[in-house]
Amino acid sequence: MSSSSQTQAYRSNGDNGDDANMHGELNEWKYRAPYKVHDNDPNFKVRYRASCHCGKVKYQLSREKPLDAKYCHCRTCQKLHAAPFQMCAIFHKEDINFTHGHHDLGWYESSEKTCVHKLPCKVSCAYCRTPIMDEGRNMILLFPTLIDWENDEDRKNFEVSCHMFYPRRIVDVPDGKPKWSGINESSELVGEGVEPEAAAHKHKKAKREQDAGNEENHESEGEKN
Repeated sequence: MSSSSQTQAYRSNGDNGDDANMHGELNEWKYRAPYKVHDNDPNFKVRYRASCHCGKVKYQLSREKPLDAKYCHCRTCQKLHAAPFQMCAIFHKEDINFTHGHHDLGWYESSEKTCVHKLPCKVSCAYCRTPIMDEGRNMILLFPTLIDWENDEDRKNFEVSCHMFYPRRIVDVPDGKPKWSGINESSELVGEGVEPEAAAHKHKKAKREQDAGNEENHESEGEKN
């Protein structure tokens, strides 16, 4: 198998190894960041510990603060997390150490909707289905709600900087933080009072129907005259 194939699709053992066609070939992913174990690395200083709901997947973090933390209101996050929005924190792949659960990870590639470790992809516990992270080509997006906070100061290190895809929100979040129409820095800043897209579409549809009705009434009046 070519090295390019190895970096594109690896097997998750959450299915007990019975579905290699779905999850790629072999297990090389275990030995590459972000999945390789840092037990023998004296430079990896544990700063935080986290786990999924059932506890089969556990990991550590060495970085004190994420590179950034954000709220995302896109429809993909809303559906995959079954929540109004998702909180994510960006880390380097070398910042994480999986101490337990290599055999209990599952992949999901959302654009093609396949259970293949093809970057970027969603990573979850294959047993309890807790979302663990989004793995990109260069970075990982972790979900801070999995971290076992030891004090408020640690929690404050993960304060979010902005909201993404805010017009697609399900609930208003008037927290004074910057609101972006799409990905931050790559889209337009919008106000907290910007109309949600669902409501905007509904109003546009109602306006079109109203205009069509007015036009029909106008034509009827013209025929009478």
